[in-house]
Amino acid sequence: MAKKLNCWEFMKCGRGPNGNKVPELGLCPSASNQDADSINDGTNGGRICWAIAGSFCQGHIEGTFARKIPSCMVCEFYDHVLKEEGKSVFHLTKRMTLEE
Repeated sequence: MAKKLNCWEFMKCGRGPNGNKVPELGLCPSASNQDADSINDGTNGGRICWAIAGSFCQGHIEGTFARKIPSCMVCEFYDHVLKEEGKSVFHLTKRMTLEE
């Protein structure tokens, strides 16, 4: 089975662990959120980034789940994870956002 990519690997944003943009922009909250570790077989919040407040998307920092979900719904990575994980993504998203 092929390794499932985390958002920073798929999007090549440079804000994941050891990313080239971390010194300048900081580590993305998706990469550091240990509460989401292993969800959808990801590292930290790397495969549920849409539920992580403050993640770096489309070149800028996004806010809360409610504010960012419209842009996430059209994100190439969100679609990628949805195809890999199926309906379980929605259950996990609900659980993550209730914990905020």
